[in-house]
Amino acid sequence: MRTALSPGDRVMIEDPCYPSARAAFAGNDLALSGLAVDAEGADIALATPGTRAVYVTPSHQFPLGVTMSMRRRLALIDWARETGGWIIEDDYDSEFRYAGPPLAAMQGMDDSGRVIYLGTFSKVLFPGLRLGYAVIPDPLLDAVMSLRSRSDRNPPTLAEAALTDLLREGHFAAHLRRARRQAQAARDALVEGLSAAKNLSVAVPDQGLHLVAGLPASLVDTHAVDMARTAGLGVRALSSMAVTNPPKQGLVIGFSGFAPAVLQAAATRFAAAISKY
Repeated sequence: MRTALSPGDRVMIEDPCYPSARAAFAGNDLALSGLAVDAEGADIALATPGTRAVYVTPSHQFPLGVTMSMRRRLALIDWARETGGWIIEDDYDSEFRYAGPPLAAMQGMDDSGRVIYLGTFSKVLFPGLRLGYAVIPDPLLDAVMSLRSRSDRNPPTLAEAALTDLLREGHFAAHLRRARRQAQAARDALVEGLSAAKNLSVAVPDQGLHLVAGLPASLVDTHAVDMARTAGLGVRALSSMAVTNPPKQGLVIGFSGFAPAVLQAAATRFAAAISKY
């Protein structure tokens, strides 16, 4: 943000969106607009003229969980090529795919050097690791490295060296297979518990570490968050992730880091409470 963009530049971010990304853009004095998301992902045809960058999570949109269609991806890349805009591709959990082949990153499809690709090891290893990575287009690389040297001269070389060995020796691939099986079991347990409520609509994801549940029309999602907390289930209100468009109602429910039995029990308690509406 601080090298490719200037204060006041127009940035479009998926709507609804990842709240921390929205906060980061706003904290750099950038003008934010929401880019509506439907079943095909974000649509660049709706972009505001003069937009300098677009932030997307195409492999697994956060929070709705949809995958951006190929025609939308190609249209977005064409937009960046024609306008000189930047695409910030946040590929935060593509390792957790439970059905079908792996999805290709937009960065690998881009032949004009307009995609900034972001990833993380925090989800596939453990959150406290705080190791992320970026694939930076050549025109930005020197500026990014210069800024990095002025703001953070001490990257975690010990953790990086250990991770390098994990990758080189093949342990990471084996770990990822185990982690994917565990996450899928947790997902299935959560869905089983929530299915006890017939007035909840649950989209079972083929990828990622969270799902979205639709609520009965009589229940506001912020109230449902309190009900879930009482039942021992951690959820977030979908409406809190809106940018500029009218907020959608629903619950964003993560399922990583918990034993399946614990998740299912909490989800079943929550389903019993929801069923009264």
